[in-house]
Amino acid sequence: MTLSIQLIVFQFLLPSAFMISLGRGKFESKLEWIVQGLFTTLFISWIFFSSPWDWFSYYLRFAWLLVWIALLVYTWRNVKSLPFRSTYTRNQKWSLAIYTALLLIFGMYNVWIFSGYSADEEAVELAFPMKDGMYYVGQGGNHTQINYHNTHPAQKYAVDLVELNTIGARASGIYPKNLDAYHIYGESLYSPCTGKVGASRNNLSDLTPPETNAGQPKGMQIDCESQDVQVLVAHMQEESVAVEEGDSVQQGDPIGVVGNSGNTTEPHLHIHAVRDGEGVPMQFNGRFLVRNDVVW
Repeated sequence: MTLSIQLIVFQFLLPSAFMISLGRGKFESKLEWIVQGLFTTLFISWIFFSSPWDWFSYYLRFAWLLVWIALLVYTWRNVKSLPFRSTYTRNQKWSLAIYTALLLIFGMYNVWIFSGYSADEEAVELAFPMKDGMYYVGQGGNHTQINYHNTHPAQKYAVDLVELNTIGARASGIYPKNLDAYHIYGESLYSPCTGKVGASRNNLSDLTPPETNAGQPKGMQIDCESQDVQVLVAHMQEESVAVEEGDSVQQGDPIGVVGNSGNTTEPHLHIHAVRDGEGVPMQFNGRFLVRNDVVW
């Protein structure tokens, strides 16, 4: 199942089905409404915080939230006069048991998401590497629910960034092959710290989505002076790198532009910090970025 189909299922079909089920439910007690309503609330919360919303529109997540609040108010008016409990049939008991199990599962998913909103160690402060745009965090945080990089020790706190257009989408189209359709493609990059360029690659070809070059995962490395970390920036545009290995750079110096080279399936910026082979959490203007954050 491709990611676009998965997103249609989880961002549109399942929320619609669960909310219709709640809205049309023939409840005989408040307990039935509470259990089903709490599960649906946790499901909506899970997709609101963990689902990548840049494919269709970042703003859709807020639309679902408003619809859900309105539905809770509407359905509560229909059940508030019911008794808290009732005598249930076997089917009703099975329904309660299933919704309770789902409630516990998605409750744990939400706990994992929020556990990824902070790091156990001190973060290094870096300058945000781009300017003049609305940038969206596609991968970021301290748990795999919101950051698939989290399973790799060196990239544990890596951040993947795209740029959003006026409707909150990362591209003109769902998954276009034209690189220029991605709004981050060709955007200027700036050094996130003062230091020395430890590695620089300028000859990796830009790929046509969804092609990838898994054998070339590395990008530019900057050895930051004051933070004692190496910052790696990946997927830069071919022949756009403005500095070479051994060059000194100041924070905010231009270093190249965003492309689609290396181990990537579409244009975006990948950035992570490493110390002694281990990933280090990063802050940009005091923010530890997680999925669905936006930087202006």
